[in-house]
Amino acid sequence: MFIEVLLGLVIAGLIFILVQRSKTQVLKTEDGWWGVGAPPDDGEDLTIRPYRVSTSDKELEDLYMRIDQTRPIPSLEDSQFNYGFNSQYLQKVVSYWRNDFDWRRQVDKLNQYPHFKTNIEGIDVHYVHVKPKNLPEGTSTIPLIMVHGWPGSFYEFYGMIPLLTEPSDADDLVFEVVCPSIPGYGFSEAPQKKGFDSVCAARIFHKLMKRLGFQQFYAHGGDWGWLVTTNMAQMEPKIVKGLHLNFAPPSKPGLPMVLSIMLGRRFPKLFGFTDIDVKRLYPCMEKLVVETMKESGYMHIQATKPDTVGRGLNDSPVGLAAYIMEKFSTWTNHDFRNLEDGGLTRNFSLDDLLTNVMIYWTSGCIISSMRFYKENFGFDQPHAKMPVHVPTGYACFPNELMHTPKLWVEQKYRKLKTFTLMARGGHFAAMEEPQLMAQDLQNFTKAVERKK
Repeated sequence: MFIEVLLGLVIAGLIFILVQRSKTQVLKTEDGWWGVGAPPDDGEDLTIRPYRVSTSDKELEDLYMRIDQTRPIPSLEDSQFNYGFNSQYLQKVVSYWRNDFDWRRQVDKLNQYPHFKTNIEGIDVHYVHVKPKNLPEGTSTIPLIMVHGWPGSFYEFYGMIPLLTEPSDADDLVFEVVCPSIPGYGFSEAPQKKGFDSVCAARIFHKLMKRLGFQQFYAHGGDWGWLVTTNMAQMEPKIVKGLHLNFAPPSKPGLPMVLSIMLGRRFPKLFGFTDIDVKRLYPCMEKLVVETMKESGYMHIQATKPDTVGRGLNDSPVGLAAYIMEKFSTWTNHDFRNLEDGGLTRNFSLDDLLTNVMIYWTSGCIISSMRFYKENFGFDQPHAKMPVHVPTGYACFPNELMHTPKLWVEQKYRKLKTFTLMARGGHFAAMEEPQLMAQDLQNFTKAVERKK
């Protein structure tokens, strides 16, 4: 009799655990105030104001003066990009920046799409909002928010925007796109208080989308945008219709992931590993650790003392360019470390790379952007162990910083609808391969809409 009762209790306990796990957990958050001082007594300003990127002779004269006073230092012989940004090639980039790069023309390019600002929780939030120009009669748009990361900006998505808002294929969905700058990045105001993390950014972007009148929408993100949009899905799973990502490192490794690492090489089919998974995960674990060490030094600095190194970068445009553009080399392809020019112009133009740098330089946002690492550093965030129950699509690019097999993605994103092994591309995939990314986003959204 005792055994039967005990067995019944165990079964009941297991059923209870399964039922609890099946429930959609919601990420809880509270409103904040990130402006100077206390919130005003008369409430928040809800107005939306048009914004234009601008420049001036004074701004350019100051930039040129600082560039002219930079102190070059030769790189070590045969060092390429293995010690960081190669100094000889940096001088060529600086020469182009000083003598040929046309910032005024790039400002016009930035302003080809409508920009706006609105105050949310005490800070001005900048965003680009693009509506289709020639929407066919009877066609409804798909609202989409796309969130960038570091050291990128809203400009990363400029190649994708026309592909989504004015698709050439009549069978494609037509999107209405919102590209905000994370507070502390680009033209969004920086938080003036400690504690502004990815959850706070997610909450602010939800408020932004509601202020724009969207009851439901899709979200896309890479780099920090992955975490911010994931938090948005965890926070309001009924409002985020679908989540599309191109970066999804395991936030809290569980038993399935540990076992797959230990046994996946010998028993790949047991964990659903493909030949590509095995090739990318098991050159040898030692090599993976070494590669991670080579590319993650910046993270430790920014997660601990961002203001110290940031002050130097905020004063030196050449230092800032080297710090930012180096990532567009080695994060696009690790092998580019062995090239004298870092392979920078194999996938990007210098105009585009310098435009991204100029967004950081003219807004003076490098320190506040780096602080985002410190605010998100920790191992006990509630969202790290919380699954996502929103339909999700994952674009797996071959040169991403970390390969994430389908099994690992499914551990976090329980409604994984599409998992695409992309033909080419690295960490800055939206900027590097806009057509591939736009097509995968189309395919994912179509799959969700058909399901609906």
